[in-house]
Amino acid sequence: MPANRTTVAAIGALALAGALLAVAPAQADSSPSGSGKDGKGARSAPKGDGSKEICKRLPKTKGRVDAAITRLGGDATVAGSVTRLEQRVAAAKTAGHTEVYTYLNDRLTARKALLPTLQKRQGDLKAVSTWCAAPDAK
Repeated sequence: MPANRTTVAAIGALALAGALLAVAPAQADSSPSGSGKDGKGARSAPKGDGSKEICKRLPKTKGRVDAAITRLGGDATVAGSVTRLEQRVAAAKTAGHTEVYTYLNDRLTARKALLPTLQKRQGDLKAVSTWCAAPDAK
């Protein structure tokens, strides 16, 4: 039995709507302005090295690095210190908690590796501080 015209028209309309919906998302982000879903638009390439912002944030950055070095070098009473974590690793090993020991020991290894990185950064920040204080900087 042949389909009536309204059925054929409805199927055609559904097919057309489906095709349009499939193409619409592809065309939505192809605008030349590059605006994305967040509405902020495309970011441009940096125009400089950001030295002005680095000099502006330098005191806060130095404070954070100094605080981290102090914390890592603290005694067993200081949360986050290498010494405190070493004690926790030893306690886990003594208690026979193999999985906890492995986890804490891996954290200890990472924490010990962090200290030289922060000390290097501290030296770099001293050099940047000197550069920022120079009259021809920025």
